[in-house]
Amino acid sequence: MKRLRVLIGFVAIAGLAAFTNKSADEKFTVDTDKSSVSWIGRKVTGQHHGTIKLASGSLTASGNNLKTGNFTLDMNSITNADLEGEYAQKLLGHLKSDDFFSVAKNPVSTFVITKVTPAGANQVNITGNLTIKGITNPISFLATVKRQGNVITATAPTIKVDRTKYDIRYGSKSFFASIGDKAIDDEFELAVNLLAKK
Repeated sequence: MKRLRVLIGFVAIAGLAAFTNKSADEKFTVDTDKSSVSWIGRKVTGQHHGTIKLASGSLTASGNNLKTGNFTLDMNSITNADLEGEYAQKLLGHLKSDDFFSVAKNPVSTFVITKVTPAGANQVNITGNLTIKGITNPISFLATVKRQGNVITATAPTIKVDRTKYDIRYGSKSFFASIGDKAIDDEFELAVNLLAKK
């Protein structure tokens, strides 16, 4: 009987130790200076590309596993990298106008992770809510996430966004069938590289 009590006590202590040693959630703050977001917009006659600065962001992990996170984009910071001078400024002015991102009314865009599922070594499928122009839609993409000590890197090289879901219809064949070679693709792409630290 005494041995049974000792055994039960040992099992209880071991179970408690296993419970208390379970990895706790840890928050990592995105280093906006060492992180980047780039964009590509395509049209019938070519494409344009540039960057958007991150305003803030955070990731939450349990051990090496990403659990949730978010980031905010400063839409006023959008740049173009394939044009110069007057042509670049004209494009940027158009992108910031109501035809596209209505930056004066909507100075930030946000993304909030709602689900993370494993997809292989260091890879995960991320689902979340993307808000542009005050309109929120779910979006999913593949990302590579790595943790090294107190640093997490998360890279998503191809995030496809259907701009028409955010009331950005300018130059869309889906709404203007006769637009011909002036058509702009409904989808644009984002490439996100985040570096976050505890």
